[in-house]
Amino acid sequence: MERASAMGGGGLSADLAASSEQSRGVLFALIAYGAWGVNPIYFKLVAYATPMEVLVHRVIWSLALLLVIVALRRSWQPLAAILRSPRRLLVLLVTGVLVAGNWLVFIWALQNSRMVEASLGYYINPLVTVLLGIAFLGERLRGALLVAFVLATAGVVNEVIAFGGLPWISLALAITFGIYGLLRKSIGVDSVLGLTVETALLAPFAVAYAWSLADAGTLVYGNVDLPRSLGLMAAGVVTTIPLVAFGAATLRLPLWALGFLQYFAPSITLLLALFVYDEPFAPSRAITFAFIWSALAIFSTAELVRAKRQLA
Repeated sequence: MERASAMGGGGLSADLAASSEQSRGVLFALIAYGAWGVNPIYFKLVAYATPMEVLVHRVIWSLALLLVIVALRRSWQPLAAILRSPRRLLVLLVTGVLVAGNWLVFIWALQNSRMVEASLGYYINPLVTVLLGIAFLGERLRGALLVAFVLATAGVVNEVIAFGGLPWISLALAITFGIYGLLRKSIGVDSVLGLTVETALLAPFAVAYAWSLADAGTLVYGNVDLPRSLGLMAAGVVTTIPLVAFGAATLRLPLWALGFLQYFAPSITLLLALFVYDEPFAPSRAITFAFIWSALAIFSTAELVRAKRQLA
């Protein structure tokens, strides 16, 4: 009896520990997605620099912060192992270019009052990720997922008809981030270490571009007052900390939970666009979002049902 009681107590302790870890995972996920959702405020504030210069500062100062994080984690050996793998380096160079392109489009969209389109891109992203899985991983599109894709396609078609062209900002953000995720998954590296290598590979180009701006006399950093120069340096913290929190969340939460929480970020961005920055939201765009949200509701429900079946 005492032994059984002890075993029962051990099971209870394990359950409590698992529950605590999941609670921490939710907190980390909310920090990550919440920060990504309010990031537009920062990029609006640093609009005194061009999108390309903001991106350059994001690369340079992110690398400095990431190296500090690697040092604190004492992760030099696993980092060196990545650097010794030509295949991983090549993939991380490609993913670095993809994420840099994603950020450049995102920053440009925010500085040009296209925040609604940017939020649409991140709503579409989960559906693009599934489509890439079908195209490259042999996954199948059937049932609820097929209905979700039909609805999402209808939303994009509506956007084309209403505005006379493809929603290129939304599609560029969704496709680049979708391919980024697919490639990063293929090499299975730690999120922080992978980002460190990606950023290090981009850093020489970022420094060269900053040098060319300085030589031409058009570099904003250092030629404005101290608060605005520090504002550009903050790009490293603003873009790196959410990713670190996201990495911590992925270790503690199942993918279906992260899948639900990921809509937190574009929802905040959309609310900022409408109620803080007064971006227009035409009835035709409301129809587009209605299609996309319906598709996401079906997609998320199907994923939740699938996850419960796997756990059963």
